[in-house]
Amino acid sequence: MPAKECVFYKQLKEDKVQCLACQHYCVITPGKVGVCGVRKNIEGKLFLMVYGKVIAENIDPVEKKPLYHFLPGSKAYSVGTIGCNFKCSFCQNYDISQESNTEKGLEVTASKIVQAALKTKCESIAYTYTEPTIAIEFWIEVMKLAKKKGLKNILVTNGYTSKEVMKKIYKLVDASNIDLKAFSEKFYSTICKAKLAPVLETIKLSKKLGIWVELTTLIVTNKNDSMKEIEEVAKFVKSVDPNMPLHLSKYFPTYKMTEPPTPMNTLTNAFKICKKHLNHVYLGNIKADNNTYCSKCNTLLIRRDYELTSYLNGNKCPKCKKELEGVFK
Repeated sequence: MPAKECVFYKQLKEDKVQCLACQHYCVITPGKVGVCGVRKNIEGKLFLMVYGKVIAENIDPVEKKPLYHFLPGSKAYSVGTIGCNFKCSFCQNYDISQESNTEKGLEVTASKIVQAALKTKCESIAYTYTEPTIAIEFWIEVMKLAKKKGLKNILVTNGYTSKEVMKKIYKLVDASNIDLKAFSEKFYSTICKAKLAPVLETIKLSKKLGIWVELTTLIVTNKNDSMKEIEEVAKFVKSVDPNMPLHLSKYFPTYKMTEPPTPMNTLTNAFKICKKHLNHVYLGNIKADNNTYCSKCNTLLIRRDYELTSYLNGNKCPKCKKELEGVFK
């Protein structure tokens, strides 16, 4: 499939263009690409070089996104392209996120992706593995068709989506897991080559626009693991919505990051601190109690072990009748 002209950009003088897909707002000269590596200025117009090219497709439990309060126990058809607008030195998918060869990937159509999701009895399509915003024109085509066929749409994102894109897609997106990678500008600038403030804006805007949001913070040894910073994360999330689930994940050395794995006591201490401020906190990448409990009476609502068991009455606690925040049908 040939490259396709982007929607989210504007033309500037001297054949330059400004990309409007993410909050880098790259100004790109002819023949060059933006930070993501897949949006290219060709003779004064911006083209998406990976339109209809998928580098990864899988059927995942929705909990793997991770989303714990969105259609629990369902399957998500997960898709992604090469490229990313972040340069995280601990990226688990660096082999595709930092890939620059835009010829890589299987050529597919929106229809084929939606048909595959339906055939495999998935209830949603997750745009994931790398940052979905960089290929947003293609994903919008998929999202629109998915909606028509009764499927939900999930963004797994670093939160750098532009406001221009957010205003276009919020009615198409049902849920989003946003990485809140740290709570310091230094971490974002040195490790991710980005900024913290736009991510915080996207979290707040996503909530305001009615998207179901869960957050993930990977706790990286010696980088963002101080309990002071963890508490700042929790306080920020509380200011947006104390019922917004926060997933704290264990880090393992990968790509360019060689710090030792996150110690268990760091994770458990972080969990305790976050629970002081938030109703739903989960630990990821480890064997832990990741069940969901009623925030009012502490009754077990969703058990997650080898299989998922829900004790909800609709979306309510069977004991005290308090509604559990999330999307359950």
